[in-house]
Amino acid sequence: MILSRPIAVLTAAILLPAGAFAQDAQPASTLVELQRQFLGCIEAHPVGPAGSVVTFAYMLKRDGSVFGKPRITFYHLEGEAEAKRQFLEEAERALDACTPLKVTPALGAAIAGRMFWVRIGAPKPTKGA
Repeated sequence: MILSRPIAVLTAAILLPAGAFAQDAQPASTLVELQRQFLGCIEAHPVGPAGSVVTFAYMLKRDGSVFGKPRITFYHLEGEAEAKRQFLEEAERALDACTPLKVTPALGAAIAGRMFWVRIGAPKPTKGA
């Protein structure tokens, strides 16, 4: 999936500074650490155009990999047909590139089979901003 200037929301995400996220980090042992790891990776894979967003629902396995194929639960796409298709492909590639997530065995047991959501995209700039 391809992403351009992504905004990602993992469940009820808390906005954290991008510098706090690292794909090379130690395995996450809490949901907050998992969120930081995932959002840091998603932000490193920008997609476009501005104004397009897609929300994926997915489940994780104990090892942090995605169980099955993520489902699109919401989307709003801007631009011509080719730009829309490209955005969705970029978003899927970004999600693929950021999984599996690094998790401790304890967190893996807690998240296995649970549904998560991520919103990927960039808001359209508002007038006067």
